[in-house]
Amino acid sequence: MKITGYQCYFIKLPPRRVHNWASKMNTPIGSHLLLRLETDSGLVGWGETPAIATWGGAHMMYYGETAQTVQHLIDDYLFPVIEGRSPLEIGPIHAAMDRMVKGHPYAKSAIDIALYDLAGKMLDVPVYQLLGGAHRDRIAIAHSLGIMENDKAVAEAEQAAAEGARTIKAKTGLDPVRDVELVRMLREALGPDINIRVDANEGYHSASEAIRITHQMEPYNILFTEQPVADLKDMAYIAHHVNVPVMADEGAWTPQDILHIHQHRAAELISLYVTKPGGLYRANQVATVAESVGIRSDIGGSIEMGVGCAANLHLGAAARIAEFASVCSVSRPKAAQNGQIAGVYYLDDIIKDPLVYEDGALLVPQGPGLGVEVDEAKIQQYAI
Repeated sequence: MKITGYQCYFIKLPPRRVHNWASKMNTPIGSHLLLRLETDSGLVGWGETPAIATWGGAHMMYYGETAQTVQHLIDDYLFPVIEGRSPLEIGPIHAAMDRMVKGHPYAKSAIDIALYDLAGKMLDVPVYQLLGGAHRDRIAIAHSLGIMENDKAVAEAEQAAAEGARTIKAKTGLDPVRDVELVRMLREALGPDINIRVDANEGYHSASEAIRITHQMEPYNILFTEQPVADLKDMAYIAHHVNVPVMADEGAWTPQDILHIHQHRAAELISLYVTKPGGLYRANQVATVAESVGIRSDIGGSIEMGVGCAANLHLGAAARIAEFASVCSVSRPKAAQNGQIAGVYYLDDIIKDPLVYEDGALLVPQGPGLGVEVDEAKIQQYAI
């Protein structure tokens, strides 16, 4: 079987509400690139990338991408190096893409996910088997609140918890007084049994500010604090002076980043993505390096649609370190929407059947490849 063609689509689903965080208050999100990878056998694989212009590493280490830049890279640089190759040659294809283009992991991840979808369909196995097998068959969700008024955040958290979510992720980083008050209100409303984690998305001005705010949150039993500042050495200083674990997200893209985090003792945890390293193949490498130095993770993402969320679930199944509840979308087509908000960020999706949500967790799809079927009529409906 050989790769013969592709189509790119810009898709924008209707959001349930605006979702903002400290480093993305003005730049629009939700316009994702969907990739249809075609073969000479007629088999089709699907990839997705939720590229965001403001998303990158500290000090411009990794640059933002958009759906448009992803298509440009695929059109002019990446598809020419994969055309005519077998979808099973995932490692060599990554090497060829890296020789052609430095960086641009979100563009490479769209191709990578589609390759894994094709490879799983060819071999009649789910993607997690291609990543080494499943350590778990479900991923607990962390419901992300986004930046919003505290009263609205608390009400949403209460509903999500009533619908089974056992972890609430509070976006912080813009206003320290608001942040501490939000955590206090959440703990009082949710009681002692719901996990609360905070994520400032590099929003605090200094390590000392982040330490002071974290100490004020600690009496309310936060699970951990995620990427309070950008700089790795400042992260390490914070980690040494607070009493809760620190998670690296914007600072954790590649295996080399993991080694630097470990060297500086900058974080105990990372947010493991499919997209930040450049796809499932590279994400599996990041997970292996993290496991070797005793770092654990959740599965992170950028509010993917059904294809990207399925890829997240397969990575979460296969990565032994992925022990924490994750911000994975409960992807459902409009006909399957039932008023639930826990893990729900869109009012429709481009997959035909909903992902299965049960007792606060998403079940890992068990069909061949990604285990989801794309509704091409929905692509036409939501294509930009």
